[in-house]
Amino acid sequence: MAVQPGGGTSPGPGYGAVTGYSGPPSAQILRMRAANADRDRAVDVLKAAFAEGRLTKDEYDERVEKACASRTYGELAAITDDLPVGPLGVLALAARQGDVAVPQRVRTNRGAVAALILGLLPTGITSILAISMGIEARQQIKETGERGLILAEVGIALGAFFTIAIACYFFAIVMVGASAGG
Repeated sequence: MAVQPGGGTSPGPGYGAVTGYSGPPSAQILRMRAANADRDRAVDVLKAAFAEGRLTKDEYDERVEKACASRTYGELAAITDDLPVGPLGVLALAARQGDVAVPQRVRTNRGAVAALILGLLPTGITSILAISMGIEARQQIKETGERGLILAEVGIALGAFFTIAIACYFFAIVMVGASAGG
């Protein structure tokens, strides 16, 4: 099967089409290749269904064999689509209804990461930059909903700590110099 490049449309905020495939979103997801972990999840669903009495021993054995040989999400969904939870969870239910959209992962704010890295460097300028970038990153995170609030706050704390430590060090040097000179 040849994969044709094409772009899907985004069905809504927070969701995006799977790139590299053409066709409706549900077909895109169902044609995606399954990983070993996906097959293992499908087998776990089958085990649970067998233990709950939803499948006979023969049905269970047949479906496990098919799950282990499955290559795509569509094949796995077909094996578990009559069970309460499939290997794709809500995605399998949406695929049956034709409304598949892939949730996009919430990204971590880059400013927060930079604030943390700068906060770890104990120099005067990097400490001040860590505080500045951390404050800016916190504001961006509140506005955009990105991840990284703790990173920004740790960057601010480290920057403040090293700024105070450097200031105390220079103050001590000045005091020692003043007492030695007087």
